[in-house]
Amino acid sequence: QVQLVESGGGLVQPGGSLRLSCVVSGNIFSIYDVGWYRQAPGKQRELVATLTGGGTTTYADSVKGRFTISRDNTKNTVYLQMSSLTPEDTAVYYCNARNPYNLRGNYWGQGTQVTVSS
Repeated sequence: QVQLVESGGGLVQPGGSLRLSCVVSGNIFSIYDVGWYRQAPGKQRELVATLTGGGTTTYADSVKGRFTISRDNTKNTVYLQMSSLTPEDTAVYYCNARNPYNLRGNYWGQGTQVTVSS
């Protein structure tokens, strides 16, 4: 079973920055499409950013220019660099890894809380 372990969440002031990390177990990380999603209280989970194994990125309009998704295949790790944070970015952030060649290969982390508040 593939496991995802997120870290890096916490409390940050408006305008601040955070970097989330997600380590993915297994030996085929490089082929996974990876992504970050978030869920705020009372709202549905939404896509934040994705990065395919081939290097194509997508971002939600609300985070474009402020967040950057990246990966290090030597460390089985995906990152989300977040800057210019606002209270609207407050949510639980979830890491996702999806095997594009196996529909059953869709994995989630446990989530990490990000709170933006003064």
